Amino acid sequence: MSTPHDPYVRVRGAREHNLQDVSVDIPRDTLTVFTGVSGSGKSSLAFGTIYAEAQRRYFESVAPYARRLIHQVGAPAVGEVTGLPPAVSLEQRRSAPGARSSVGTVTTLSNFLRMLFSRAGDYPAGAERLDSDAFSPNTAAGACPQCHGLGQIHRTTEALLVPDPSLSIRDGAIAAWPGAWQGKNLRDVLDALGYDIDRPWGELGAEEREWILFTDEQPVVTVHPVREAGRIQRPYQGTYMSARRYVMHTFADSKSRTLRAKAERFLASAPCPACGGSRLRPQAMAVTFAGRTIAELAALPLTSLAELLRAAGGSETARVLTADLLARIETVTELGLGYLSLDRTAPTLSSGELQRLRLATQLRSGLFGVVYVLDEPSAGLHPADTESLLGVLGRLKEAGNSVFVVEHQMDVVRRADWLVDVGPLAGEHGGRVLHSGPPAGLAEVAESATRRFLFDDGPAPQRKVRTPSGLLRLNGVDRHNVRGVDAEFPLGVFTAVTGVSGSGKSTLVGQVLAGALADRQAGAAEPAGERPAPWCASAQGLEAVDRLVQVDQRPIGRTPRSNLATYTGLFDVVRKLFASTETARERGYRAGRFSFNVAGGRCETCQGEGFVSVELLFLPSTYAPCPDCHGARYNPQTLEVTLRGLDIAQVLDLTVESAAGFFAGTPAAERSLRTLLDVGLGYLRLGQPATELSGGEAQRIKLATELQRTRRGHTMYLLDEPTTGLHPADVEVLMRQLHGLVDAGDTVVVVEHDMSVVAAADRVIDLGPGGGDRGGRIVAAGTPMDVARSPESRTAPYLRTALRLD
Repeated sequence: MSTPHDPYVRVRGAREHNLQDVSVDIPRDTLTVFTGVSGSGKSSLAFGTIYAEAQRRYFESVAPYARRLIHQVGAPAVGEVTGLPPAVSLEQRRSAPGARSSVGTVTTLSNFLRMLFSRAGDYPAGAERLDSDAFSPNTAAGACPQCHGLGQIHRTTEALLVPDPSLSIRDGAIAAWPGAWQGKNLRDVLDALGYDIDRPWGELGAEEREWILFTDEQPVVTVHPVREAGRIQRPYQGTYMSARRYVMHTFADSKSRTLRAKAERFLASAPCPACGGSRLRPQAMAVTFAGRTIAELAALPLTSLAELLRAAGGSETARVLTADLLARIETVTELGLGYLSLDRTAPTLSSGELQRLRLATQLRSGLFGVVYVLDEPSAGLHPADTESLLGVLGRLKEAGNSVFVVEHQMDVVRRADWLVDVGPLAGEHGGRVLHSGPPAGLAEVAESATRRFLFDDGPAPQRKVRTPSGLLRLNGVDRHNVRGVDAEFPLGVFTAVTGVSGSGKSTLVGQVLAGALADRQAGAAEPAGERPAPWCASAQGLEAVDRLVQVDQRPIGRTPRSNLATYTGLFDVVRKLFASTETARERGYRAGRFSFNVAGGRCETCQGEGFVSVELLFLPSTYAPCPDCHGARYNPQTLEVTLRGLDIAQVLDLTVESAAGFFAGTPAAERSLRTLLDVGLGYLRLGQPATELSGGEAQRIKLATELQRTRRGHTMYLLDEPTTGLHPADVEVLMRQLHGLVDAGDTVVVVEHDMSVVAAADRVIDLGPGGGDRGGRIVAAGTPMDVARSPESRTAPYLRTALRLD
């Protein structure tokens, strides 16, 4: 029975998503961990029920206008929740940061530093006191007018744009131009303008070369394409764009990370001559604190900045502001990020660093008596960094809060006061609470998928290390904090790249190795052997790789319109099957009728999204089910067409596992569904919006899409933390697929923190020893056994535990 001071959060009759009328009591003022395989319902219980109910109650207390709107979103499907204090959600944001985002903006520390300079800075005699906005490079009041607050001027030169002047324009002299049709179009336009595109570049006149590369003119001319056998090509109006204009436009505006990276290789960056790289106006740079400008303080590592502020002294205002700033810096440094500076741009940070920065910001709020609901806070963290995280979570609890964590990392689970295990499997085979109590009690729950991994202390499985079929070598890597490193990646084996957060793993693999291979494939006509590559002096062995597949955790779409079926191509098969039904043929419905992206068959109220955006005053907009189609996405006439008793909306609502049975006998659908099952995504619905997918799920969808393609030649797969968001049982399923690729003769390289994955690798490359300037070098490389014995490696003790060597 609940009381006004009930020490438990009591949930009764939870039916959100796949939860099966769940009732559970969870003690307050504890670190409670929710576990279970992916899709088991743990997030539906923690976020979809407990946090959602707390959020609903908050909105009940606000103005009637906002309350009317929030009712559209709907309350969670639960009978009753009692003993629930106010809740704060710390879900991981997975969007990519912009170029102007920095450590200071992510943590809001820059705001407090600007306030310090505005209120307590030393101004030149007679100077007017500046508002804090004048110290920000991201505002009109503070940004240097020449570089617009970026601090860098990007320029290009003829040598960068045309690396080989012996080539003609037709043969690709202008390396910065795009490939395929767009590049051919620019060459044809130049030809039509009267320029000789068949003479070697070096033989063209200086004025011609200058105009072709650097003109701001965009003349339009009629192009008469050369006829190709079997194709009729009509004249068209072509617009010319100089090489510089194309590079600058791509670098500034393209949303493709690959295109931006390629454009960057044709640009030389230099500090802005007006502000010297400080990004600020002269008036702001004339103000100092403790003898330093704000740009100088922002460039210091946070540990050094804290030391300077402690020794600064000054007025009472200065002491109050510095004390507040120091307290906020302390939370960031406690999470192992003291090596970062406030001006470090967010795109250069690893995902682990970004997650901890955001977490540190939230945890600094000083709230008391609330429930913090966290979504896998250890995701992307090295085991050594997880220790720091647990310390911060412990302090939150000691301050009088309840900490509810959805988590897969067994080291975090072992430290919990209370464990809620949901399962036993995913989707309709899950949704039950198997255990609610201290972690030790899970040992008695036979059907729990978590039990085996939490208490398994048997000998490590023995496996034979594969023999490489070749070697890819990068010499003199120079990118971010990875400087002067020589790295070897054996071919035909499984390689795990490890190291603490910020040690340079994603830089080495996701940028340098991927860039070298992409660059090699773009210039495949060049002779094999040693050749320059992006961000490294030279590379050997690139020619042995025929195809590069880079699978990252970026979303497969940013709106509910993008989903699992559309991304994998399965939706094309489904629409054709519906169009072939007797009802559809009688009505003249073609495959396009069954698309929710075009007018005709879709619901026009929501334009086929199934959701409408609800705008809340002073609050972020949210999605609510469409009032007409109730989330079905289609109009009533389209839903009258059925396939084996199901309409198109019901088919999209099937889980992958259910759909595999429904589409048995349809080879095109079976292939897509089989690969999704093989990577452990059987619990997802075909029409599940991309906005509901985690980064790990998005990555596995991309991997499944690749696996269903016919492979030709030697493929190298690069994956960035593929086990993020996965229960250990799901990790086993995924690893079977990745090892299967290697057994088929391909190469797999993963950036990984999961020691069970690292222990099963053929080769381990460990970066470090620390993060930032204290990292960026290879401290150990070899078999898992070799690295586990390394005295320098911070990964070694955790790898020894995984190999059961201790």
